[in-house]
Amino acid sequence: MTGLVAVSLLTGCQNQSAPDARPTPSSLEAAAIDAGIISDPANTDPTGLYARDRDKICVVPSATAFRVGLYVDYGDDYFCSGSGEATRAGETLHIELTSVPGCSFDAKFDGDRIAIPGALPDACQKACSKRASLAGLNVERLSDSPSEAAALRDGRGRMLCGGK
Repeated sequence: MTGLVAVSLLTGCQNQSAPDARPTPSSLEAAAIDAGIISDPANTDPTGLYARDRDKICVVPSATAFRVGLYVDYGDDYFCSGSGEATRAGETLHIELTSVPGCSFDAKFDGDRIAIPGALPDACQKACSKRASLAGLNVERLSDSPSEAAALRDGRGRMLCGGK
């Protein structure tokens, strides 16, 4: 009889399910947006200058959407440079480097960062010297000033977001 009581107690414990006290990531993000801790990507203008170390991205308004420029500097003549147009849909920036035909991809924009995917079309390699790459570039906003963004130049002095 004691064995039967023990088995029924164990079975009773197994049937009880503890409530899931962990909030879903989306509710955490929503709470952080509501509290002003992070920017709401849906309501944030991507215009600005972004950087991490020597790598930079500029985004400025244009007649159709945004002008965008990217510069990656690995040093020792390893670099990437390109400019073009970007359109935005929610947290996605669709970037087409008009200076590099065939190079277009979707980057993630979270309001304060732009993250380029780790895999890009082969054509994007034409924006780079030697074995440098734009893939995986992840930069944080330094400024939301269009004039600062428009002033970005690559290592050869070419303006990436200014002009036109």
